[in-house]
Amino acid sequence: MTSGVAPTAIATKQRDWQPIVQAFIDVLDDDRVVRRKEELLVYECDGLTSYRQRPAVVVLPKTTEEVAALVKICDRNHIPFVTRGAGTGLSGGALPIEDSVLIVTACMRQILDIDYDNQRVVVQPGVINNWVTEAVSGAGFYYAPDPSSQSVCSIGGNIAENSGGVHCLKYGVTTNHVLGLKLVLPNGDIVDVGDMPEPPGYDLTGVFVGSEGTLGIATEITLRILKSPESAQTLLADFNSVEAAGKSVSDIISAGIIPAGMEMMDNFSINAVEEVVALDCYPRDATAILLVEVDGSPADVDASAQKVSEIVKENGARDVAIATTPDERLRLWKGRKAAFAAMGKLSPDYYVQDGVIPRAQLPHVLHEIETLSQKYGYDVANVFHAGDGNLHPLILYNNSVPGQLETVEALGGEILKLCVDAGGSISGEHGIGADKRCYMPQMFTAADLETMQWVRQAINTRGLANPTKLFPTPKTCGEAAAAPTAIATDVERF
Repeated sequence: MTSGVAPTAIATKQRDWQPIVQAFIDVLDDDRVVRRKEELLVYECDGLTSYRQRPAVVVLPKTTEEVAALVKICDRNHIPFVTRGAGTGLSGGALPIEDSVLIVTACMRQILDIDYDNQRVVVQPGVINNWVTEAVSGAGFYYAPDPSSQSVCSIGGNIAENSGGVHCLKYGVTTNHVLGLKLVLPNGDIVDVGDMPEPPGYDLTGVFVGSEGTLGIATEITLRILKSPESAQTLLADFNSVEAAGKSVSDIISAGIIPAGMEMMDNFSINAVEEVVALDCYPRDATAILLVEVDGSPADVDASAQKVSEIVKENGARDVAIATTPDERLRLWKGRKAAFAAMGKLSPDYYVQDGVIPRAQLPHVLHEIETLSQKYGYDVANVFHAGDGNLHPLILYNNSVPGQLETVEALGGEILKLCVDAGGSISGEHGIGADKRCYMPQMFTAADLETMQWVRQAINTRGLANPTKLFPTPKTCGEAAAAPTAIATDVERF
């Protein structure tokens, strides 16, 4: 890391927490300040459970003003703070650090305003993703970004990680649907950004979305909602090879069709889903399946569905099923949405990565992932957003066996390097967090990293907002921060 732009070092000397806790209680009352050890254990990790660190205190605000008051206390006492939403993140972005305060937005669950005329809603960060669509669907609208965890993940976390989902191929990821933000900056100041048709100057909303809590806390979020499509169809095609399914993805896009969503699952994923969800609609003997959804006017949908069916058959699809009713479509998508959770039926643990590659590289990269799987001796299940090349390889392992976690992390690192070498990225929607910070030099030059850190330093001047995330440091990654097998060492590992 280039010197001169690192966040301010956090003091590690013993801190007297009693007056600080009392200051928090004065803002929130006693019941929303968590400090008993057994209660703090709930917050020691996010969805990446292999890293754990218990925070010193957890606070649960309900309003922007309460968040600002809590942050000012942290700033005044030079206390690092980490913001956490629903805790579903998979990169350790909400992982506490030692001697830190965890600001949890789970109590900020109000939908503040719905404006159908201008197609926007204003929500607090603790609102669950799927609640937005549920709130507006009766009027014929929906919220497009739909992560697999949309029934449990919060909008605030989606903002922090710039989450995607099944429908991001056609409609874009979270940043494409955020119109404005009310922010509490790391010094406690409250500011508004965005919410203008053509804002002058820098795109501060775009800078904040995906910053993983390092630039402050979003307390009110203005989202764009879309009119529900007139018609939609979902196609399920099954193949004898992953490569054939991958080629179908490229051919569909090359034909000028932009599906609302296009997802792929391999045999591991198919069987895990059928074991858990029991849909009886995924062929369990298929090497891979491709889910393709087209939407729009009825005539366009019919024509696109017909063309997609022809393309996948030309690439060797054994069968093509088409769902036209909402219930039929929901049934096909239910398995894909449950794929991550279902993987626990195949293995005691799994380690998921989140790389992006050009669509044309899908057959090659999937073949190389299989080669790496055989090299390391661990099964890798592939379930991912095929349309935009966002891979989610899940490495199956047993965390109770000493040394397996370190090995699968090294395998995951090789997969990320493979993605970069193919012209892609180390992250699509899961963020960098604590998990992938050591791989940032694989993708960015020293000048790139320096520039990004100057941006952080300009807003997070004291380095208190979610320190140790995003960027490699000698402490977290060792002297060879760019090494593909570097792993986090400053947190407890399970």
